[in-house]
Amino acid sequence: MKLAPAQLTKHLQGSLSPVYIISGDDPLLCQEAADAIRTAARQQGFDERQVFSADASFDWGTLLQAGASMSLFAERRLLELRLPSGKPGDKGAAALIEYCSRPAEDTLLLISLPKLDGSAQKTKWGKALIEGPQTQFLQIWPVDANQLPQWIRQRLSQAGLAASQDAVELIAARVEGNLLAAAQEVEKLKLMAEDGQITVETVQAAVADSARFDVFGLVDAVLNGEAAHALRMLEGLRGEGVEPPVILWALARELRVLANIALQYSQGIPLDKAFSQARPPVWDKRKPLMSKALQRYSAQRWAQLLMDAQRIDAQIKGQAAGSAWSSLSRLTLLMCGQRLNLPAE
Repeated sequence: MKLAPAQLTKHLQGSLSPVYIISGDDPLLCQEAADAIRTAARQQGFDERQVFSADASFDWGTLLQAGASMSLFAERRLLELRLPSGKPGDKGAAALIEYCSRPAEDTLLLISLPKLDGSAQKTKWGKALIEGPQTQFLQIWPVDANQLPQWIRQRLSQAGLAASQDAVELIAARVEGNLLAAAQEVEKLKLMAEDGQITVETVQAAVADSARFDVFGLVDAVLNGEAAHALRMLEGLRGEGVEPPVILWALARELRVLANIALQYSQGIPLDKAFSQARPPVWDKRKPLMSKALQRYSAQRWAQLLMDAQRIDAQIKGQAAGSAWSSLSRLTLLMCGQRLNLPAE
């Protein structure tokens, strides 16, 4: 059954369903929905937690075995299944259908996966997730550019802050659709606000107080093809203690957008239309930077660089050999348009 995100808080105050599915592409909104479900589960006695990551080599029998086995440490338990590709394959599809038809007792299954496209929703496994009588399917939609100021205002209000319209618009312009960055700005402003009031001057002071080497500044340098400057910023971020996953998230986010836009453009879709259809949408002031970057490579090459980013993710997790920082440097240079003959680290 479908459950609107706005109804989640009220729903979690009652008895929990055996299966929850969170589907969406915004990291912050999906994470917060999952955190709310985890919190409710703990409050209702689901004290044991087991996490599965369904990569290409995942044994789907493990999920069914976990559901069938008895818990060793608690009467109730939480199973989490993460499906980053959004494609379970034949064995995974069969396992999901089977589990959703007969959920394990005293067990809550939380499934996280990207947004399901129309074809996936029409499959048997997609229908089992969305329409199952014992499932709750949450479709997390991104906040578009027009909705962002209101979202920021609500976020500020939840933090006990009030802001002028100019201050809200300045925050929106700074984060450019990145909800995670917006949430971080709100947390920072909580420390700087006087009497809970946020003005343009407060936001400007917070921006000036940001880390000298900003992740978003790195992205802009990369898009602009400033290789030497981008490398200096990358080293600066490393020196300030910024973790590789944060940097990789920012670069991979741009790569996904660039690869998608480049593909649409190669298929004859006008660039402005591709910009407006992008998720997240490309803001007007960023279009020149994105256009400049798109001139460097074909859609196929941008897709290859996105695969490089996936390999760096495996390095960060210890699942692949090599230095994540060296690979991030290489990826940064390649995104800037540098032609390297160096092998992948």
